[in-house]
Amino acid sequence: MPVFLALRLYFLYSGNMEQNRAAHAFATLGHPGRLAVFRLLMRFTPRGVRPTEIAGALGLKPNTLSHHLSDLTASGLVQVDRQGRSLFYSVDLDTTEGLIGYLALDVGRARPDLLSAFLSHQKDDPVMRTTGFNVLFICSGNSARSIFAEALLRDLGKGRFAAHSAGTRPGTQLNPFALEVLARNGHDTQTLRSKHLSEFQTPDAPKMDFVFTVCDTAAAEECPPWPGQPITGHWGLPDPVKAQGTDAEKALVFAQTYGALHRRIAAFVELPFSTLDRMALQARVDHIDTDAQSAEKA
Repeated sequence: MPVFLALRLYFLYSGNMEQNRAAHAFATLGHPGRLAVFRLLMRFTPRGVRPTEIAGALGLKPNTLSHHLSDLTASGLVQVDRQGRSLFYSVDLDTTEGLIGYLALDVGRARPDLLSAFLSHQKDDPVMRTTGFNVLFICSGNSARSIFAEALLRDLGKGRFAAHSAGTRPGTQLNPFALEVLARNGHDTQTLRSKHLSEFQTPDAPKMDFVFTVCDTAAAEECPPWPGQPITGHWGLPDPVKAQGTDAEKALVFAQTYGALHRRIAAFVELPFSTLDRMALQARVDHIDTDAQSAEKA
């Protein structure tokens, strides 16, 4: 199914009332600060983000961010959920889909010269291939979490995936606790190395089918869109490198992080890729993290 036919187009069918809704949403995004907040929240989708984390990532004062979040929530683009004493803000995907559909089909009149770049990407739908996927895991340092993910996908995928990892921070080294956990679980660590993200942004770099961020710092980084519109996911986990205590206590934190990624990647490699279109595949990728979080909190 072409991407724009799958959108929830409720902006289109209610006359001026919905035109006013769309105008309100566009006006809200017309402010650079609100647009920056919305773009950051989109990179964390479907997870919610605490205001303190948003403010820290964007360098905003708390009162300024509060105004931005209030405006985004009033427009329907962002929703807020209270968990205990914390508020988590996330993108309302239904409203966002409707707004994109309104811009493409009503304002743009579905002109093929405007939509061709999007619709041409759907030629391979509704069926994805079953093997040969390039998958990139991004973290801030590429020393533990993303390295865990690379090694896990390489081995659990049994040759169906080309696993890669990289960090947004230059000059990092593989963490010895991470290497110890991998070796103890039977992974070959000889070919693993710490890599900077720029290595995968050159013209001759592999074209990615999936890009995952596995830490909140990497998700908050401002990166250009990946060529080829890969499926994206955010599986943010606490940084085990920051663990305190004895070596045994630190090793336990690394093992727990490894286990959390093992659950997610084991579920990922079992997805029925050949029967899923891009929209369904994106939803399944999102659910992997949601289901894993629920299991870890139980």
